[in-house]
Amino acid sequence: MKRIPSLDGLRAISILLVMLGHWAEARSQSTTVTDVAGAFANLGVQIFFVISGYLITQVLLQEKRKTGTISLRGFYMRRAYRILPAATFFMLAVFIVFRHELRWYHALAAMLYLTNFDFAHPWFLGHLWSLSVEEQFYLLWPSVLKRWTRLRGRVQILLGVIAFAPVYRILCHLLRLHGKFDGTFPAVADVLATGCLLALLEARLLPRMEKIKAWQWPLTGLMILPLLLVPLYYGVHQFHITVWLLFLLWPALHCAIAGVLLRAVQSPPWILNFAPVMWLGKVSYSLYLWQQLFVYRDHARPYGALLALAMASLSYYLVERTALRLREKRARPGKGKTKEMLALAIVEAPPISMT
Repeated sequence: MKRIPSLDGLRAISILLVMLGHWAEARSQSTTVTDVAGAFANLGVQIFFVISGYLITQVLLQEKRKTGTISLRGFYMRRAYRILPAATFFMLAVFIVFRHELRWYHALAAMLYLTNFDFAHPWFLGHLWSLSVEEQFYLLWPSVLKRWTRLRGRVQILLGVIAFAPVYRILCHLLRLHGKFDGTFPAVADVLATGCLLALLEARLLPRMEKIKAWQWPLTGLMILPLLLVPLYYGVHQFHITVWLLFLLWPALHCAIAGVLLRAVQSPPWILNFAPVMWLGKVSYSLYLWQQLFVYRDHARPYGALLALAMASLSYYLVERTALRLREKRARPGKGKTKEMLALAIVEAPPISMT
């Protein structure tokens, strides 16, 4: 599957939302501004989740079309090369720097990608909750996609996940667990499922998009509206969970993100393919890892964004790209290569950035 440059542009917007949100939280003295900034930082993570669900599903579907099956071993090997090196580099650094503040069980939860279930994690590991969600998604979705081969069954599963997430949040609220369980996988699985659903239904949506091509810009504006208003509503109301938010506003927001994603893939605006924006999207994974140390809440430093960008660049060029070169070398056809390795070389030649 070839790299989609415009999605790097969308990743750049996502990481900017995260960093600007964290920076505003750190610098503002107003509770309302802090809450709104936090809501827009969360929007950046949700965009990452939708992109991840969409791309992972596309890669797996393309592998199924080309090879007749989905190699779980091959998938996990590719993801390990993509995710683990940069994350390990970051974890080793913070484990050393913050060794006096770190407990062994917090470190273990981070290494096992269970931070979203470690409710007492220290601030410098807090953002790893989203990586934990991603890894749990990788653990579950490929097997489901391989087991259920009919489109109808796959769609029903995803709709069930989307319907269950708000119910799960209500149950957590009734059990007085709200705030602790918001980052657990069932609470946010609907965002990932939205991206998966878009990938499954894209072929059916494209002919309909052609029919309304003349209206694409007004419709794009209409899709952007929830991206502005829903986080604003959520922040102004101080993250108070309501039925209105769970069953209407958030589904509308997730659909809007999916619509913007589809627009970015099919006919992207020039800004998403602007070279500096695409570069920022390429380093977004490492930047997401390192921004926590320099722009998050009370720990924000002067020029923190530049320090985070410097560490992200170091991680991207020395760690991420080295690991990806090793992955490509391993997948390159040669003497003694198995059918599975040949399939990996065909299906995922260029790297696909995270969430």
